[in-house]
Amino acid sequence: MTTLVLTIVGDDRHGLVAAVADAVDAHGGNWENSQLAELAGVFAGIVEVAVPDDRVDELRAALRGMDGLLNITAHPSSAAAAREREASARHFGFRVLGNDRPGIVREVSSTLSAQGVSIDRLTTETRDAAMSGGRLFEATIAARVPPTVDIDAVQAALERLATEIQVDVTVGD
Repeated sequence: MTTLVLTIVGDDRHGLVAAVADAVDAHGGNWENSQLAELAGVFAGIVEVAVPDDRVDELRAALRGMDGLLNITAHPSSAAAAREREASARHFGFRVLGNDRPGIVREVSSTLSAQGVSIDRLTTETRDAAMSGGRLFEATIAARVPPTVDIDAVQAALERLATEIQVDVTVGD
């Protein structure tokens, strides 16, 4: 089996997930992991599928045939390398909450990168602040910390950043 990671983008409407799932199934594939969302009227997602080696090209062609409905790109996966990284990594999760302003994701991701930490999952949202009338920014981050990196140092760097940019950082899975 070959693992493909599909990136999917298109105008939101009913039946998009079913269309992709039908194509995967029709080519002997298995839908394994996904993150899908509607953002500002656009449907976007990333999907991991496994497909028989001899059907990969057929599935790619079928997905290309969805142009106009969805723009889909099939990326080959390095599943073996991912399993190897996962075996030795430690996980670190945290949330960021504060007044919304440009640059928060850049600053948090740069701090993690400087510490040698990789982001596995990042979810963000902005919403109206109930009492102040402004906008709040919230991020939930799951990160992978190599064995050579001190988790306490990562946490200290995030706490320094939180003070600088005036956000709350809460560590915990």
